Amino acid sequence: MKSLIKVLLFVGLMFSFTGLSAQKFGHIDFAKLYSLMPGQDTIREKYQQYANGLRAQMEAMQTEWESKLADYQSKSSTMTDLIRRTKEKELQDLQARIEAFQQQASQDLQAKEAELTTPLIERAKKAIQDVAKENGYSYIFNSAEGLLLYSPPADDILPLVKKKLGIKD
Repeated sequence: MKSLIKVLLFVGLMFSFTGLSAQKFGHIDFAKLYSLMPGQDTIREKYQQYANGLRAQMEAMQTEWESKLADYQSKSSTMTDLIRRTKEKELQDLQARIEAFQQQASQDLQAKEAELTTPLIERAKKAIQDVAKENGYSYIFNSAEGLLLYSPPADDILPLVKKKLGIKD
């Protein structure tokens, strides 16, 4: 009975180790793949146009504030207290609007970047998944993250994914 248990335990361990050895691991430099994908120029242009529009609006607000400040400084000595307080409040409100615009513009730029890059990233991920399935890989690691301390060049699937996406060298 004890020998039967030992044999069953040994067979069970053998099956679990063979299951582990059947897994295939690969890696890809996702940043390199992404940089090679067509469409980068279009993304950059659209992002730049959007950023330029926000920058122009910001500059207009800044110019308005500077103009009102110069006007206030040149006439403040002749203003009544009521007008001076009104002008100061106007300058403070405009400054607050400028600061709020800067914060919102920063968030909008991040959202625009995500909106523009997400389709390309998803396309790359899909190609990686397809190549992994087609070539029997269980796991694919991103070598750009620096987590791989060693990997054989044969396990780099970048050439396969580039081929899948139609990217030429």
